[in-house]
Amino acid sequence: MLSSIRIMAGVAAGAALATMLAGAALAQECPRGELDKAYCDRDGDLVADAPTDPKLFVNPSTIIFAYTPVEDPAVYAKTWDGFLRHMEKLTGKKVVFFPVQSNAAQIEAMRSGRLHVAGFNTGSNPIAVNCAGFVPVAIMGSQNGEFGYEMEIIVPADSAIKTPADLKGKKLAFTAPTSNSGFKAPSAILKADFNLEAERDFTPVFSGKHDNSVLGVANKDYDAASIANEVMKRMVERKVVDPAKIRSIYKSETFPTTGYGYAHNLDPKLVDKVKEAFFTFPWEGSALKAEFKEADRFVPITYKKDWSVIRKIDAATGVKYSCK
Repeated sequence: MLSSIRIMAGVAAGAALATMLAGAALAQECPRGELDKAYCDRDGDLVADAPTDPKLFVNPSTIIFAYTPVEDPAVYAKTWDGFLRHMEKLTGKKVVFFPVQSNAAQIEAMRSGRLHVAGFNTGSNPIAVNCAGFVPVAIMGSQNGEFGYEMEIIVPADSAIKTPADLKGKKLAFTAPTSNSGFKAPSAILKADFNLEAERDFTPVFSGKHDNSVLGVANKDYDAASIANEVMKRMVERKVVDPAKIRSIYKSETFPTTGYGYAHNLDPKLVDKVKEAFFTFPWEGSALKAEFKEADRFVPITYKKDWSVIRKIDAATGVKYSCK
């Protein structure tokens, strides 16, 4: 009887060991770092690999494209139309602009397979990469390869607030928790450089979008707001807001702007055409050039290198790329 128990115990231990070894082997076959369990990162570039089984490649008859929801989607549907027609010619597929109302909705659309190509804003890029299998490959830039924007904290022009230290006891507008310049970067900077924390030292409110924050400051709805200055510049150029009503009290280092890319499971042959669309688009005379005056091309980027500073800010502020 004792021998039988020992044999059974040995079998159980062997099964447990086999399970552990199988799990370890599977982990080695599918390393993922911070990526969601749905994805693998075998090459260590921090983004999801394409599926190893060609049967899992996605090759849609209609490509769905979405631009980050920082401003009025209707404005940008027209702005992106020429680019989408260019992508249609190269891919041989219909390309449709999908107006999203929030970063969360955009991320969920790609995660669920309803979005194929997109531009995710700076702050939501890491979440899109880790939770939705987004692979960023391009960014708007110039001939010398420069790209980016700065976070600014703005106040009404006649405000008594002169520096971020004066924000104590005031109402500061953020945009959304996923935004880099609209929440994460200013939160980290205000805490590290000025010993100011939301709720304890100032009242935080969320406007939803950068343009809402800019207009809110111009109309004195908020004492101050943290915004992406590239958005504010475009609003001024379109005469949406009067720059004389706004004053900047802080300007950050340069951050990468919206990152453009595709869903990790797109057919690799289609991916090649999508990349070609970005890097061969003729900017001169286009609606994109008219809107994004500081750019004249799409510049190649990598998430691992070019979003390093954003990941550091996320780490400093305790942001977790948790996927729901």
